[in-house]
Amino acid sequence: MKAMYGFSRSPSPDEFDRVARAVLSRLPQEFRDKLGDVVLKIAEFATAEQLASVGIDSRWNLSGLYEGTPLTEQSVWQASEMPPVISLFRQPLLLEMRDTGVGFEELVRHVVIHEAGHHFGFSDDDMHWLEDSVED
Repeated sequence: MKAMYGFSRSPSPDEFDRVARAVLSRLPQEFRDKLGDVVLKIAEFATAEQLASVGIDSRWNLSGLYEGTPLTEQSVWQASEMPPVISLFRQPLLLEMRDTGVGFEELVRHVVIHEAGHHFGFSDDDMHWLEDSVED
């Protein structure tokens, strides 16, 4: 089997988790402090409910998802709810790597930062700034 972006096999869920957590640990401190309650999950595919929540039909078309209330919409008066979750969907990410040639760590970095940006209520421009601020 031909090596895929430094791997002789597809990266495992544990490798996805390790890289995603490393990305979060390199965010500027003021952002890391506000991600403490966010849960990071790695799944093979999004569930039917997750796909429906963002209006996507094919499980191959969703590579990451933020589920929770963005900080900009939270209130101290809000009732307690489940912690926010950032999910990465392994199979769609592997397909995107094969189709685009984007490297494993680069793609995971992009998706994790994009989903973390939703937690902060960021616009796409803000997410690009956040991505640029992460140390390599």
